[in-house]
Amino acid sequence: MKHNFNAGPSILPGVAIENTAKAILDLNGTGLSLLEISHRSKDFEAINNECMALWKELLAIPDGYKVLFVGGGASMQFCMLPYNLLNKKALYCESGVWAKKAAKEAKLFGEVVTLSSSADKNFSYYPELKNIPQDADYLHITTNNTIYGTELRRDIDSPIPLVADMSSDILSRPVDVSKYGVIYGGAQKNVGPAGVTFVIVKESLLGKVQRAIPSMLDYRTHIENDSLYNTPPVFAIYTMLETLRWIKAQGGVTKMNERNVQKADILYNYLDNESQMFVGTAEKTSRSVMNICFVMTPEHKDLEEAFLEFAKKAGMLGIKGHRLVGGFRASTYNSLPAASVQALVDCMREFEQQNKK
Repeated sequence: MKHNFNAGPSILPGVAIENTAKAILDLNGTGLSLLEISHRSKDFEAINNECMALWKELLAIPDGYKVLFVGGGASMQFCMLPYNLLNKKALYCESGVWAKKAAKEAKLFGEVVTLSSSADKNFSYYPELKNIPQDADYLHITTNNTIYGTELRRDIDSPIPLVADMSSDILSRPVDVSKYGVIYGGAQKNVGPAGVTFVIVKESLLGKVQRAIPSMLDYRTHIENDSLYNTPPVFAIYTMLETLRWIKAQGGVTKMNERNVQKADILYNYLDNESQMFVGTAEKTSRSVMNICFVMTPEHKDLEEAFLEFAKKAGMLGIKGHRLVGGFRASTYNSLPAASVQALVDCMREFEQQNKK
């Protein structure tokens, strides 16, 4: 049996894959493949509308917000966001590599101030978010850091519009959307395959910058056209719809949160209370529930490659840490069953017993 711990693209619900596969052969008895239907057809219009409606339902998105589906991944949002919102100055929380990349792009549009940073300890903790100045256009945060395994698991109060890259923890827990101006992310962690980016935007924030915005980079263009201004990623949106249907059927984001915390606890408890070979890298108060990063203790570091090979033979896929930090990473997104996390712990325990020093 294979256990998929990849950080993204990552594991999807089996039913979403199965239903998408059926739709590729024949969408709803139309005689056409999902891959060849018109994005202007009533069939896709229904898919698009239901997908947006499920986003609103699952996150209890209030009036005044729009859900958009665009291309370019979260990385495109690093420039699209300041294009639409940054007039003079923006605040960025430097919690990891992706946060740094977002800030770099924003500097093309105005002054960028680093509100707080955890670079001093190689991003092993989530920076504090306090004493937020009120003279900036927005504050940007990255709620979950896939590379370093840290996460902000609460919705902060901000005196200025709060913008969040939630690529890797969206729909894994309840979120008070009313506390945010914009929430965005790539779908390929918890909500679908690569190829579509979600944006939840408060309409009242738009139309206030002085610069001209290219049509494709203007949020208002996509709002006015229900994300159909250009040909959308039909396949990715359909699979996202199937994934959202699955989340709803499982009990929604509250149930996802319960399951995800339980899964993470299985591995963290082993690292904290049993293992003499493996140790977690993130500070306990900042630990991610989505991406659990760990390394071998110094006296066992020479066994890293051996463990990766051992784990691969046991069916553990995608546990090698990011190239920037090394070590190991287990991504425990919504669709990963608890049995897979337990299988990983059993694998680690067996390897440790066989290689005691």
